[in-house]
Amino acid sequence: MGALCYTGSRSRKGSAVDEKLAAGWVRRWDVQQERYIADREERFDVLIDVVEHVCRDIAEPLVLDLGCGPGSLSTRLARRLPHARVVGVDTDPFLLALARASRPDDANIEYVQADLAGDGWLTWRTIDAAVSTTALHWLKPDRLADVYRRLADVLREGGALVNGDHFYDEQPGIRDLAEAVKGRRAARAGVEANEDWKGWWAAVAADPALRAEFTADELSGVSTGYGNRLSPQEHTRLLREAGFAEVAPVWQFGDDFVLTALR
Repeated sequence: MGALCYTGSRSRKGSAVDEKLAAGWVRRWDVQQERYIADREERFDVLIDVVEHVCRDIAEPLVLDLGCGPGSLSTRLARRLPHARVVGVDTDPFLLALARASRPDDANIEYVQADLAGDGWLTWRTIDAAVSTTALHWLKPDRLADVYRRLADVLREGGALVNGDHFYDEQPGIRDLAEAVKGRRAARAGVEANEDWKGWWAAVAADPALRAEFTADELSGVSTGYGNRLSPQEHTRLLREAGFAEVAPVWQFGDDFVLTALR
């Protein structure tokens, strides 16, 4: 989850985190996220499989990671595609500080602070792929549609947007069933008792080493509600209206999808 809807102060963009301290908080973040996505690593693998395929003939592909948070996906992308240039975009200075501090020394990753809910974040003329994981659902539908249109304008022909996220089916019975299936999977995987989102941020706010570098607002992880809760059908409509030629899920478990849109 990236902090796309953060509402607190953003006064200190240059704050840094010790490398070892950051690595520990990123590991704890990954465990926390598995509470909500038991098959998170498989979802990462599938998402990167798609990027690897659409960029197979590109010598140095440019891949944007939208709502990158502390860099979990960017790091895995760089590990699998060491010839790629990965740019992670997020608005949260604390999560970006974790990402920068825990970035592998040999990884070609750049982290940029920008707000996808506003203007001016897309400064690249041509990109080969864009990815996101558990982040774009925070955008309001009109802003999400704008992000889709902007990406369609800069993605090369044959490029792809690959989004791993929670989508909520328009049919209430199927929506409830998907939720139940995902819950049972979490129980089988033993992740249903993992630290939750609020607990992780509460622990961050209580860490004296972090409080020495960041403001209380920066360590609060404030978000607004449960996001747009759009269905896969609605995402598909928005993506096609934005100019994408083909849209379909390539992976699903419960309400967790990897949705791919080809330019």
